[in-house]
Amino acid sequence: MKVLVIGSKGQVARSLVEHSRVRPNIELVAIGRPEIDLERPGSAASAIAAVAPDVVINAAAYTAVDQAEEEPARAFRINSDAVGEIAAATAGKAHLVHLSTDYVFDGTAERPYTEEARPNPVNDYGRSKLAGEDKARLANPECIIVRTSWVYGPFAANFVKTMMRAAEEHDRLRVVDDQLGCPTSSLDLASGLLRVIEVPSGELGAALSATYHLAGAGSTSWFVFAQAIMDERRKHGLKTALIEPIRSSEWQTRAKRPRNSVLNSTKFEGTFGYRMPEWRMSLAQVIGRLVSDA
Repeated sequence: MKVLVIGSKGQVARSLVEHSRVRPNIELVAIGRPEIDLERPGSAASAIAAVAPDVVINAAAYTAVDQAEEEPARAFRINSDAVGEIAAATAGKAHLVHLSTDYVFDGTAERPYTEEARPNPVNDYGRSKLAGEDKARLANPECIIVRTSWVYGPFAANFVKTMMRAAEEHDRLRVVDDQLGCPTSSLDLASGLLRVIEVPSGELGAALSATYHLAGAGSTSWFVFAQAIMDERRKHGLKTALIEPIRSSEWQTRAKRPRNSVLNSTKFEGTFGYRMPEWRMSLAQVIGRLVSDA
């Protein structure tokens, strides 16, 4: 099976590349800029035609949440228009798995969001990702959309690596405690995505043309997440910082964030037989790796 991953430098793409090395049935090709530049119309379609994959996983996105408020046209070009082009290029030719986000929701729910919940994004990043979902479904009705949240891992920039670095430089750190979500290891997410594409095409059936949530098991706040990072650093004998909880109103950002973006992933588990590990367990594994690689 030939798999094309769009977004070669991102943490999910790099995790997919790593996991695919132990799967001889998968020939994985990861392509990013300059070969695929989602800001350039036609770029992705040309690459898809050249590779002729059986499956395309779109792991590329504009993810600068605050910056999207300053340049929404760029966010919509990458997260929406380009996604529509990718979907059109795969329609009838390859299966498409498109990654989306918990930020398509407004955060007002009191329970974890299921796939049936009504999206209502509160910032331009979320709006651009929701528009991308709509264009993907329209151009390729058989696409599989996978929403995830709070992704971190051993590759690229993410919250865990930021906190690890900050702990070396500061004794105290202030972190928001009134936003809830599901920390998700890019390594676990990659395992789940590979489970999707390893299902024989003839058995996918109703799994096609569907949206799924796939995020780390359990939920927490950014504050507790940061505390857990310090706990893991302490286990490795590393310097830690005192984490002080603050409210979102005390940490002004250009983009509004949803108060609750916890995702319910039971539909994915029931369909593909893959359950994401508990987030603290995955965090310990990722930090252990970061420490050993340092």
